[in-house]
Amino acid sequence: MNEENKEENKEQNKEQKEELKEEVKPAEALAGVNSIIGKKIGMTQIFDNNGNQVGVTVIEAGPCVVRQVVKENKAIQIGFGPKLLKELAVDKIENFSVGQEVKVDIFKPGDMVAITGKSIGKGFQGNVKRWHHHRGLMSHGSKSHRITGSIGAGTTPGRVFKGLHMPGRMGGKKITVKGNEIVRVDMEKNLLLITGSVPGKFGNIVLIQKEG
Repeated sequence: MNEENKEENKEQNKEQKEELKEEVKPAEALAGVNSIIGKKIGMTQIFDNNGNQVGVTVIEAGPCVVRQVVKENKAIQIGFGPKLLKELAVDKIENFSVGQEVKVDIFKPGDMVAITGKSIGKGFQGNVKRWHHHRGLMSHGSKSHRITGSIGAGTTPGRVFKGLHMPGRMGGKKITVKGNEIVRVDMEKNLLLITGSVPGKFGNIVLIQKEG
């Protein structure tokens, strides 16, 4: 039984390899892809064509391999590293095949992008830092320097309204920052140099998507 199982596994592996060896379609087919997964590397400064100093964030983007073509959803699944997968909707699903690579050349300098990622977590914070509330008096005898203060009347309505700004966990959430501009594309090193804020700390995984 063990030998039979081994032979069956070999046949299945051969079939999978043959599927992966299907003809990979040309890079022009990736024209419909407007997103890529990347990793925030750090920040630096460069000079533009006019000699102006520009602060940029460096992102290592891709190459992302097409792992799966989901025809029923008209989407492709791309992977960045061994476990990071993202499903992207595309217009012409027939233009895509398993094994294609999405690289930084889908962008060009001047493109405006939106970047989605997990913001930096700041732990449990009070109202002043979390919601920018004003502090109380700092004079001697004051007992309301940075405390929350009144949160509602006791008789009417006799409860606390939902959504009231209160102390709590700050940051560490999925956010999207829009209006970032791509300044430079480095094909050799798979790097994007982008102006504006990029969510998260260095090493954070982000999704870069064209706007418009």
